[in-house]
Amino acid sequence: MSYSVNETLHQLIHAYKKQLRISIQEQKIDLPVNHIRVLKGICKYPQGTARSIALRMNQDKAQITRVLNELVQSKLIKKTDNPNDRRSQFLAPTASGKKILEKVHNLETEVIAVMTLNLSEKELKAFAHIASVMIENLTEHSTSD
Repeated sequence: MSYSVNETLHQLIHAYKKQLRISIQEQKIDLPVNHIRVLKGICKYPQGTARSIALRMNQDKAQITRVLNELVQSKLIKKTDNPNDRRSQFLAPTASGKKILEKVHNLETEVIAVMTLNLSEKELKAFAHIASVMIENLTEHSTSD
């Protein structure tokens, strides 16, 4: 049984990411997925810093810093001084960054609509519950801490 759960999860994640990637390319959004994830994190957590984004995404700060620098160069985010800590800067999306994320959000909504086309509200709630329990189980039993 664990094999089928493993394979099903793998196929679902792969199919979702593939369709989202195709949709993003069709809309001519020229950003890698990780850049989009970082941009989302910046929008979701106002006054975030490179360190806080790295912690939330569970990624190396140096890697996040490289992505942030590219997002700044692309004028999708801006940095402002942190008055409480002159070693860090607050991150915020620019109007262009918000516009890109709005497009991505719309694409995600479209992909989810297609993915859940033949599922009832009850089935979707059950799926969300089961997935949440699995995530919680993995989080509680994480050995990498």
